[in-house]
Amino acid sequence: MIFSLICMTVLSVFLSGNAEARPPAVVFWNLENFFDCTDGGGGSSDREFSASSERRWTRSRYWKKCHGVAKTLFWIADRYGGLPDVVGVAEVENIGVMRSVVHGTLLRKYDYGIVHRDSPDPRGIDVALMFRKDVFEKIADRAVPVTEDTEGRPMKTRDILHVCLETKDGRAERYHFLVNHHPSKYGGEQVSAKKRSAAMRVLAAVCDSLSAAGEENIICMGDFNDTPDGEAFEEIGNSLENLACPIAEQGRGTIRYAGKWELIDMFLVGGSLGQKMAMEICFPEFLAVRDRAYSGLKPLRTYTGPRYAGGISDHLPIVLVPRETGVIE
Repeated sequence: MIFSLICMTVLSVFLSGNAEARPPAVVFWNLENFFDCTDGGGGSSDREFSASSERRWTRSRYWKKCHGVAKTLFWIADRYGGLPDVVGVAEVENIGVMRSVVHGTLLRKYDYGIVHRDSPDPRGIDVALMFRKDVFEKIADRAVPVTEDTEGRPMKTRDILHVCLETKDGRAERYHFLVNHHPSKYGGEQVSAKKRSAAMRVLAAVCDSLSAAGEENIICMGDFNDTPDGEAFEEIGNSLENLACPIAEQGRGTIRYAGKWELIDMFLVGGSLGQKMAMEICFPEFLAVRDRAYSGLKPLRTYTGPRYAGGISDHLPIVLVPRETGVIE
């Protein structure tokens, strides 16, 4: 208990903005099919996640998920000493979902800004970013498309969201955040690997251009739909450091399939941030359920097949923390 209080006190100083320059506290979370509860004519997924569908995705269930996301961020604040400065998310339907989370829950007291761009993904899901407007000013944002695989075949997938933020602490330090949700393994490893490699190639090209322009504060986050030893990660070369590698070596992960953890959500950082920051996985009890088919716990999903399970996501959130003050379990 005393050790936890000391950690929280140290991190509270770190996160509240002391005299020393500091990297931002960042969270990423794949929110698993986070659609609003209306059928807006956006396709089969939009119909599937509506109140009149077989899933009965009602307003009460929708708002329970919104408040569950906020609850998790407050759990992270309690554990690490402050709410994150930046939150990247995947699998949100539209900006309306983001507004519900930011303005319709207790997070409304903390003045988060929202960056979202619609992407051409066939399921109608996008990535987005939240940031503390008392910490950062938004300089620019853009959607970076991934339009073809490594063999030149056209494909539709999530854009990479690139957001440039500048600190308001008097130093005006710029950070580049790139939020990713790379193609899944649907259709088989051999076919899908070319798609993930293409997405990683686009990401690496953006980061290389930023580095060549003298920009060092680069933070890439996302669901890469592959483990750190996957073929796609060969595309990044030495330009980025994958902070997930030490965790993967421990056998830990952010999703659980057939009783086995896999680490597919991660942070890749540029410049000297690899020496300053570490990645951790967050697993509060309310995000967990007993795995009846295998031993141990697994993330509590919103739906198990068509059955409503009442959870938030099949992914666990990850957090980027300073190495010297991180709470490592």
